[in-house]
Amino acid sequence: MAIVLSIQHTPKMTLNPFSVLNKPPKTRVPYELKQGQSRIFHQLPSGLNMEVIIQKSVKEKDPDSKNDPPLVFVHGSYHSAWCWAEHWLPFFSNSGFDCFALSLVGQGESDAPSGTVAGTLQTHAGDVADFIERNLSLPPVLLGHSFGGLIIQYYIANMRHKPHSEMQNLYPKLKGAALICSVPPSGNSGLVWRYLFSKPIAAFKVTRSLAAKAFQTSLPLCRETFFSATMEDNLVLRYQELMKESSRMPLFDLRKLNASLPVPKMTDYSTEILVLGAKDDFIVDAEGLDETGRFYDVPPICIEGVAHDMMLDCSWEEGANVILSWLNGLSR
Repeated sequence: MAIVLSIQHTPKMTLNPFSVLNKPPKTRVPYELKQGQSRIFHQLPSGLNMEVIIQKSVKEKDPDSKNDPPLVFVHGSYHSAWCWAEHWLPFFSNSGFDCFALSLVGQGESDAPSGTVAGTLQTHAGDVADFIERNLSLPPVLLGHSFGGLIIQYYIANMRHKPHSEMQNLYPKLKGAALICSVPPSGNSGLVWRYLFSKPIAAFKVTRSLAAKAFQTSLPLCRETFFSATMEDNLVLRYQELMKESSRMPLFDLRKLNASLPVPKMTDYSTEILVLGAKDDFIVDAEGLDETGRFYDVPPICIEGVAHDMMLDCSWEEGANVILSWLNGLSR
């Protein structure tokens, strides 16, 4: 069962190769960065450039204290790095963490690969791993939302666990992983079937909203899919416009993805896992949240009064504070 919460000095990091955004944006509604943020690009082995929004810690580092891990954020479908930059990057940088929000290929300002879909669990996780391997000097904490959480699950399942493992240079070690409103290890097919049998109207709405992309043209449906009912129209409209532009191609071929699931069990049990969900999540239900918790043998935490887009919702601070408390409790 989920635990329900009601609303009441680091080593120098070498970030190469990067380039500052100095060309016309790929999206028609580019996200304007906040104070203290920068947008740069990481060149992947494929030759494609991956957008990274960075916000470094505002706190001075104590050379005598142990270092806080960098945080690397991975978005889900119809989103890109901007969804973390809105609230959570400022929050966590003010709390002493260096923050890096990635836009997966084919999303946001990142380059798009050839073909009709952006990639697979393996290619997306490999891109995240390449960024970490080449740019971060400390094991980071990965934070993934929705399908981004499933990508992180694939990453930790393939993380190196032996000194001479073949995976040694592919999936660098992590300090921890936070799965936020994550698609469960078995994928989204179970979610869809449960909705079909228990909530057929909701199933129709979810299918229309996401598969048919109706959330892009319907403000009420966009709100119901991603946000709390109390979110103001102007904010829903702003995020709706950004989401329209965030995904130039699907993250996955869902049929091939579901055929490849469930993700394997992780083998490096030193990685600490947080499973966090939202009581008002219209996409990932309570059973999906519990499945993820059981898979990693941790009690999931479910926050009341928050919807699927926890990092953008009206009460975005609630999830951020739970994660901060967990981060502060990680074994040093």
